[in-house]
Amino acid sequence: MTPTIAPLADIHDAALTAQLQHVLDNKTKPQGSLGRIEALALQIGQILGTTKPTLSQPQMVVFAGDHGLTARGVSAFPSDVTWQMVENFLAGGAAVSVLSRQNAIALTVVDCGVNHDFLAGLPAGATRAGLQVRKVAGAEHGTADSGAQPAMTTTQCAQAMEQGQDLVKSLPGNALLLGEMGIGNTSAASLLLARLAGLDISVCTGAGTGLDAPAVQRKTGVLRDVLALHASAVTPFDALAALGGFEIATMVGAVLQAALERRVIVVDGFIASSAVLVASAMQPLVLQRCVFAHRSGERGHEFMLQHLGVQSLLDLGLRLGEGSGAALAWPLLQSACTILRDMASFADAGVSEKSEPVQV
Repeated sequence: MTPTIAPLADIHDAALTAQLQHVLDNKTKPQGSLGRIEALALQIGQILGTTKPTLSQPQMVVFAGDHGLTARGVSAFPSDVTWQMVENFLAGGAAVSVLSRQNAIALTVVDCGVNHDFLAGLPAGATRAGLQVRKVAGAEHGTADSGAQPAMTTTQCAQAMEQGQDLVKSLPGNALLLGEMGIGNTSAASLLLARLAGLDISVCTGAGTGLDAPAVQRKTGVLRDVLALHASAVTPFDALAALGGFEIATMVGAVLQAALERRVIVVDGFIASSAVLVASAMQPLVLQRCVFAHRSGERGHEFMLQHLGVQSLLDLGLRLGEGSGAALAWPLLQSACTILRDMASFADAGVSEKSEPVQV
């Protein structure tokens, strides 16, 4: 059961692109002197379809889910850390919480399949501020162990994607920042990278939450066996169902919907990029709408970015996840818009432009 995915329009409008470039080239600066910020401004202008872009009501969404594969020792931390960190997000104490607050970004945490009841003890129908419970049917405890069976049934995977689409439809604003939480999800991301990019799993596998070298070797062996077990899962959707996680599948749906709505999508690190990897394999034009916040310190992320043919804004050795890198990069997007929208042109400021060479 593959969900219906609406085709995306190509946002590369030649006339608008030329207009954006003209505006940038005529600001009071040497052409190109703001480097990649100019390219970022042009991309945001293309996504939003204007030479005067404004980023409004940005939404940081942290997708959370547990992974049955953790029973095979692929993480340095127990699965309980997933729900404990969700509580930390909701209490405002995590890195993504404080960075979102600093940058006036709305934060929503989505329970896509965490082995915990965040509404326990509350009256029927009660809610918690900043939390959306969108567990997949029959998946209250997270995915199955992909070392023994597919992580999700195709019905569950489709439902997770659809819930991601519905979530984005319910959110205001024109920018979506991607975050995630799920002990074991670097393994799922490594598996998706190996399968969809055709790379050996040893290239794709890193320390995750802090494994030492022997543990990384054991993790790599486990993941190699998982790939062999699901050798027939080669399409993006089948690979997602067999190898992924509920939080990743929900994020794939959210990315596809945000791309359809021409929101600016700010992609965090390795896990968030794995969702974009799947989404772009389904709809390649997704990448037009994506700004990659940073290159993670997680081993596979460099190869994932290379496969996607994209460049990240920052390279700070981050490997926390949560959406922390997306929040750190956010001011650069705001600056790019401000420069495009508010910076004076040579004509506006009465500043002389570059002289033409004198012909002798």
